[in-house]
Amino acid sequence: MSYIDVRHNYKRYQTGDTEILANNDVSFTVEKGELAIILGASGAGKSTILNILGGMDTNSSGDVIIDGKNIAKYNKRQLTGYRRTDIGFVFQFYNLIQNLTARENVELASEIVPDALDPVKTLIDVGLKNRINNFPAELSGGEQQRVAIARAIAKNPKILLCDEPTGALDYQTGKSVLQTIINMSRDNGTTVVIVTHNSALAPLANRVIHFHDGKVTQIEENTNPADVASVKW
Repeated sequence: MSYIDVRHNYKRYQTGDTEILANNDVSFTVEKGELAIILGASGAGKSTILNILGGMDTNSSGDVIIDGKNIAKYNKRQLTGYRRTDIGFVFQFYNLIQNLTARENVELASEIVPDALDPVKTLIDVGLKNRINNFPAELSGGEQQRVAIARAIAKNPKILLCDEPTGALDYQTGKSVLQTIINMSRDNGTTVVIVTHNSALAPLANRVIHFHDGKVTQIEENTNPADVASVKW
């Protein structure tokens, strides 16, 4: 069985008398240690499935099997434990606590799991050796995103979920941040799922899952993913 196995996933939202089908019979797999990209335009259902994978939302029907366990059957308490111990999140906007230093922001995440990585070493590993005691307002956008990545990595998660992680960054900073995320998969064996609308990133992935109008329209596998340096957008 694949590490991530989504089977016939549906997500329905009710707005007045109107039903919105955000995910429509979505099925795909991701292997352990892969970098997968979920690719599609705004409104295609990408973030919905990412939130379901991360236990931040629940599906309406179908199975979401993670490492042999069907989280679609979890209750709220089980989902809280799953989010806490198994998942690291990286968002487009950094969601840092402004009155805490970079180290303190990372410590917040590392303190809630039993097998956390060292916060200071994690910040050094993402290139922030000289910014460990700085507050978010003293950091550039790219540096803030690296703190957010360090916060996610410090939990030592089984799955790293990234929602448009370079969307608010300039080109070169975005490339640097992408390299940090990719290293988690290629060097550490973490299963990484990136949601993006940027098709230029597709060559970086082991697996590309195309979304359109709430459906998976195509799945591609890359046996030799490209390096960040070779990708332009």
